[in-house]
Amino acid sequence: MTTERMEVQRTIEADPATIFALLCDPQGHVAIDSSGMLQAATGDPAAAVGDSFVVHMDREALNDYPMGRYDVTVTITTFVPDREIAWTILGEIRPPIGHVYGYTLEPVEGATLVTSYYDWSSIDPVWREANIFPILSEGALRATLGILDRTVAKRA
Repeated sequence: MTTERMEVQRTIEADPATIFALLCDPQGHVAIDSSGMLQAATGDPAAAVGDSFVVHMDREALNDYPMGRYDVTVTITTFVPDREIAWTILGEIRPPIGHVYGYTLEPVEGATLVTSYYDWSSIDPVWREANIFPILSEGALRATLGILDRTVAKRA
């Protein structure tokens, strides 16, 4: 793979504030997950860089590593209200991986252009040498945007 960042886009018929609120909400992460790994979440919605919440995971949904059920802490690394949110994850695996997930939101007429990104350019050398990235496919990111669209429409 020649890049260490994956991006996909979709125009969603909702305003940026509505989409951003869902992306800040720990329950929103569970609601739009296309992998099936995110089972539940605890914590308050993110409001700033450094905020965190816990997501209860089940790796058996992917059936690629025998990790079973475990928790990860999502820590917000970028927070620009109604424009961009990104986070990294700390779980049981050491050293911490260092990959980043995020969304940018751009208002367009009557909708929002949503870009979902997955960046593993700053991962720990241990994981770079393991040559396991990307963990998620472009299709998984696209599917999550489809679920985001459906979820926002249901809440409107």
